[in-house]
Amino acid sequence: MRLSKLFVFLIMLLSLSACVKEEEFTDSPRGNFEALWRIIDEHYCFLDYKKAEYGLDWNEVYQRYQKQMHEGMTEKQLFEVLTNMLAELRDGHVNLYTSFNLGRNWSFYEHYPANVSDTLLKKYLGTDYRIASGLRYRILDDNLGYLRCMTFENQFGEGNLDEIFLYLAPCNGLIIDLRDNGGGLVTSAETLAARFTNEEIFVGYRQHKTGPGHNDFSEMKKLWLKPSKGLRWQKKVVVLTNRHVFSSGNEFVRMMKCCKQVTVVGDKTGGGGGLPFSSEIPNGWSVRFSACPTYDKDGNQTEFGIDPDYNIALSQDDLLKGKDTIIEFAREILNKK
Repeated sequence: MRLSKLFVFLIMLLSLSACVKEEEFTDSPRGNFEALWRIIDEHYCFLDYKKAEYGLDWNEVYQRYQKQMHEGMTEKQLFEVLTNMLAELRDGHVNLYTSFNLGRNWSFYEHYPANVSDTLLKKYLGTDYRIASGLRYRILDDNLGYLRCMTFENQFGEGNLDEIFLYLAPCNGLIIDLRDNGGGLVTSAETLAARFTNEEIFVGYRQHKTGPGHNDFSEMKKLWLKPSKGLRWQKKVVVLTNRHVFSSGNEFVRMMKCCKQVTVVGDKTGGGGGLPFSSEIPNGWSVRFSACPTYDKDGNQTEFGIDPDYNIALSQDDLLKGKDTIIEFAREILNKK
């Protein structure tokens, strides 16, 4: 994402301030617990928001989990307690990294319908689809373009995108299947979204932490999407989503909903509306956490996901018939005159 020099400087300050001073906490079960709790307390960006949303009380969490600390704990026991404490945040961007395991919370999609089928996708894509920059695409039999975007982990080449949109140019509309896109590079999400606007458009806000207090934030900074200098799509677009669309995938949906010819169909996204940062506790384990909240153009948090324009689920009856309910609904929208 294009950031001003000032914003980059402030992020660097935040990153540096998130580092735990080794002399402040000892490398012991309690010392590591205290360090981790403090990192989240001072630098995590959603504590007050989640208190309002589901009653998260980070001080109460401290009282509850500190009772489980004792000096005879093994590192595996310590990992379990610390991971359980972090799970109270309900954030897919929060991880604890060790040499033997990865602490994570994937509840944003694990307890929801998948709303995607690899078997059905193979039917729609066939075997002669094209691939460029990791994007799979083809023209469906009703002259609609279909673009499967499974990740933003790779940087998209502008030349590759030109070739894709040139090939799909004769189509009457475009389906972008974002389902199961767990994110990656925000710049890649922006590069693709820039193909769907002819003018610079306002797409949301971002803040950053300015101090250790839960409410210590900068003013909300406006985010803008600039049009690509390459080929741009001028026709209708339908973006397909499910709960596994997260992080940069979530950001892509936030930007695309600001493009006037775009409709979003499927399930609510999984969220992940905070830019992640990392720190370290005394025993060397790394912790990743959300530090900069992102809002949509109306000032709403995107941490817990973005609603589609049409909430459509994959039907079991359609599945048995070899049809993808969500793709078929998108085709109906695009084929309407």
